[in-house]
Amino acid sequence: MRTFLKSWIPQCLWILRSPSRTFHGNNRLLTFQITSHYESINQGKKELPEYFNFASDVLDEWARLEKVGRKPANPAFWWVSDKGEEVKWSFEEFGSLSKKTANVLSEACGLRRGDRIVAILPRVPEWWLLNVACMRAGIVLIPGTSQLTAKDILYRLQASKAKCIVTNDTLAPAVESVLSGSEFLKSKLIVGQGSRDGWLNFKELLADWNI
Repeated sequence: MRTFLKSWIPQCLWILRSPSRTFHGNNRLLTFQITSHYESINQGKKELPEYFNFASDVLDEWARLEKVGRKPANPAFWWVSDKGEEVKWSFEEFGSLSKKTANVLSEACGLRRGDRIVAILPRVPEWWLLNVACMRAGIVLIPGTSQLTAKDILYRLQASKAKCIVTNDTLAPAVESVLSGSEFLKSKLIVGQGSRDGWLNFKELLADWNI
């Protein structure tokens, strides 16, 4: 599996200050310019914003530049599976899908700012959507490897007091085996094609949800 993300934070911070510059054509950013800007922030020479949200301050800004033609419509996200399946999203598409995902978490799952969600998934596109959506909604994402056992999952649910868990068909039985000890868990999202009793289907909710 290969994933290509074009949003390296130092680059994004530089571009937000100078939106007319791009990575393409004759206006190519030089590495030393990016590094210099990032270092100047670290050294306190440039003022940091009081509030910063990667989803709104970077992703949405790039989507806006893309929409008005000030940035080429290159993929923001490009995922290739082991079987050669590809998923490509522009900045506008990635932004829109992450907003829908944030709505699913807030409305369908009832999560609020500061609530915790455990995501036990391989690195499928939905994993990145959840990351950005949690940034938007102020939800605390707790990632977990798909190699976790039922005991591992129970420990993480109890220690974090997570109100929601997201996983796939393969790991759903392990989650179900420890539900009796997960008193804080309120909702369960499954990333898969079919339905499962007691679980909300993430892909179906995402397809039906409007921003």
